[in-house]
Amino acid sequence: MFPTVTNRKIRNAIIGCGRISLKHFDAIERHRDDMELAAVCDIDANVLAAHSERYHVPGFSTLSELLVNVDCDLVTICTPSGLHPQMVIEAAKAGRHVMTEKPMATRWQDGLAMIHACDEANRRLFVIKQNRRNATLQLLKRALDEKRFGKIYMVHLNVFWTRPQAYYDSAKWRGTWEMDGGAFMNQASHYVDLLEWLIGPISDVQAMTGTLARDIEVEDTGVLNVRWRNGALGSMAVTMLTYPQNLEGSITIIGEKGTARVGGVAVNEIQIWNFSEPRDYDTSIKDASYTTTSVYGFGHPLYYKNVIDVLRGTAEPETDGREGLKSLEVLIAAYRSARDNRTISLPLEY
Repeated sequence: MFPTVTNRKIRNAIIGCGRISLKHFDAIERHRDDMELAAVCDIDANVLAAHSERYHVPGFSTLSELLVNVDCDLVTICTPSGLHPQMVIEAAKAGRHVMTEKPMATRWQDGLAMIHACDEANRRLFVIKQNRRNATLQLLKRALDEKRFGKIYMVHLNVFWTRPQAYYDSAKWRGTWEMDGGAFMNQASHYVDLLEWLIGPISDVQAMTGTLARDIEVEDTGVLNVRWRNGALGSMAVTMLTYPQNLEGSITIIGEKGTARVGGVAVNEIQIWNFSEPRDYDTSIKDASYTTTSVYGFGHPLYYKNVIDVLRGTAEPETDGREGLKSLEVLIAAYRSARDNRTISLPLEY
């Protein structure tokens, strides 16, 4: 049995106060009856001081120092991706539950090590997949679970966004293999997650990637072909070079009895919804669509609700470490395919 927190607020420490951390501070505030911010951590002294003062909590320059001095139940990792494994492992060994931003790791073995460390410490590992909570994707998931598409024939995803050179130049870790990963690993990670979460286990992956315009180690553009175990075929096109701004984040599913497309800048609009057999909730597709300029969506508070329920002992995790490992496996397979110019079959190891 995992330890739970039932008679007080859950104390959450945020590690890394960069741009994604704002989603976490907001989610904690929205769930203030059940959760409170215990501390913040950042290597930038000015950033740390500003956040410590703003939220009236202690600030620390290292995770190790925070773990020794702060009584918290949960540590949330919002640092560069390459740092996630060591921080998750350290926090778990210190007896804390851990939540980490995507991707959970940039290397396959690191992802496995994170899961094993949390297992050994008997602590929860949550891997954030907030896009799954989008109202548009929840409806799409429901239609798939109800077998409304019949046999699925074809699936295609587009991630046509833009990241200028200034974005990569804003921090030394951006655009590096060790700390960041490329367009697939970083920006399109949540879309890669949809391949397995919505359609099912994947059998084969083929990828080609290129660094076409940005001065970075990793790819700014790539294409991916996928064969699922259920026989469906699919593809994915990703680029961070769209002019002049983010254009599209979409998924299209074509099946025996249905066709659906969720598009917009970040899968926020149901654009096609055609099925041979109607359902009562089909009338709610317009309500599910929403306007956004943020590619992050609005799923963090909803994701936090599940984390709180799990730590209260009343629910099971929607995306734990092993669920997060599924999209990491596809990402690693894609990079191996692009590097070696061959098809990669899953699972990566038996």
